[in-house]
Amino acid sequence: MDMKQLQSFTAVVRYRSFTKAAERLYLSQPTISTHIRNLEEELGTCLIVRTKRSVDVTPRGQELYECACNILSLRDNLIRRWSSNESSIIQLGASTIPSAYILPEILPAYGKAHPEAYFTIHQSDSRGVVEGILNGSFDLGMIGMKYDHEDLTCIPFYRDRMVLITPVNPHFLSLKEQDAPLQRLLQEPIILREQGSGSKKSAEYFLDSMGIAEEQLKVTARINDQESIKNLVAGGLGVSIISERAALNFVQEKRVLLFDLPEHVSQRYLYFVMKRNYALTEHVRAFITHVKKYYALDGMP
Repeated sequence: MDMKQLQSFTAVVRYRSFTKAAERLYLSQPTISTHIRNLEEELGTCLIVRTKRSVDVTPRGQELYECACNILSLRDNLIRRWSSNESSIIQLGASTIPSAYILPEILPAYGKAHPEAYFTIHQSDSRGVVEGILNGSFDLGMIGMKYDHEDLTCIPFYRDRMVLITPVNPHFLSLKEQDAPLQRLLQEPIILREQGSGSKKSAEYFLDSMGIAEEQLKVTARINDQESIKNLVAGGLGVSIISERAALNFVQEKRVLLFDLPEHVSQRYLYFVMKRNYALTEHVRAFITHVKKYYALDGMP
């Protein structure tokens, strides 16, 4: 099994055509067919069923296709990182809070100290960033929750906490003056984050600590954008549990009210995530050092 065989195989599966695969790879059809046949002989199984009208993939072929795509992606990313033109570019995956609120704060200073370094930033939720790290798409990730995975290392760099925000109106101003219990506030219509985000996991942890199941809440919307959530809360659609770092500007502008959550369940960290035992480039190591110094806090785990 070699890379050329895997390239031919994935192209045939992708385009469901030996002809199109040959055209895309600038190879002859007999060469493509030879690559597929050699793979099948080596693996001792049928991968592709070819008829006059269609090209079908067997279950074993589909399994190999998924693995082959990851192998080719890892190869391409390794070549890209090692090429002289790309060596100073950091492929950074960042979840919502780091990409929207942390990176704008730290990148200007880092850029001045390291003018030779450049970033390509890919925004996703925490789960999407982790997937990008595992498949080799990203050099480094910044996420809102710790992932326990044998192939990953997570390093905390920022202490955050979850808070509850509400619209600014007489009803909630009265509740704030009364120091209303959180159980009362959680009876209001609530806006939640999407599955896969670190903020959603942190909110779930808080609710579990309060003995409140999500089914008991009056969920009025699920939004995957932090800014949209704040705007909807400010507009009166409901309350929400979000990152204090994300809520800060709306609180300062008096567009929403902030209610504290119990400290022992509201605190969380933002993390760097990377492949375990992975050789980081000099620029990635310098960026990690810069961020950890910028947000240096006592008591980091």
